[in-house]
Amino acid sequence: MKKPLAEFIGTFTLVLFGCGAAVIAGGDIGLTGISFAFGLALVGMAYGIGSVSGCHINPAVTLGVVASGRMTIAQAIPYMIAQVAGGIAGALVLMTIATGKADYSVAANGLGQNGWGAGYLGEYSMSAAFIFEVVATFLFLVVILGSTGAGAPSAMAGLAIGLALVVIHLVGINVTGVSVNPARSIGPALFAGGTAIAQLWLFIVAPIIGAVAAGLLFKSGLLDAE
Repeated sequence: MKKPLAEFIGTFTLVLFGCGAAVIAGGDIGLTGISFAFGLALVGMAYGIGSVSGCHINPAVTLGVVASGRMTIAQAIPYMIAQVAGGIAGALVLMTIATGKADYSVAANGLGQNGWGAGYLGEYSMSAAFIFEVVATFLFLVVILGSTGAGAPSAMAGLAIGLALVVIHLVGINVTGVSVNPARSIGPALFAGGTAIAQLWLFIVAPIIGAVAAGLLFKSGLLDAE
């Protein structure tokens, strides 16, 4: 129970403060501020719950860990359920707070949902969005699995992982809003509805492909420390 609870709290925090930075403070802090909000939320949770559950707070990360051989699928299922539930709860709380402002509406202002195409941020194509999410998640998992593997300076893992998420957001917000995390995408999409729901598949499939590819690479031993 401890591990799923930790994963719920961690994912809740990531969605509330990461997406919250975009929805509530985006006009003041810009893309750089939003990027750091996601990354620093992850850093905080890495040190807050890392010793309990490993702080995956992301179903793609959990599946990447399974693919690497460090976790079984039976152990992963409660993690992923808790992560999705945490993402939904975080989005719900964010929406409740945001609607406290008279001129806010989910339809007009969004909830930090991911997307692509006409009318969405940089209006990148579906293929560009898919490639970005696969590659960014793959590289994110390389940092995660490498920094938590044997021989790595584990005390610095949380900082390295959080900073990697910052860089991913700095590059990718205009492309997809940055998912690399199905739970982060599912929560806001459920409340935003419409196009966010229609495009949600990409933010589930692409991160999983990237994460599992990285996990299999580590399982092969090609990136093992000497």
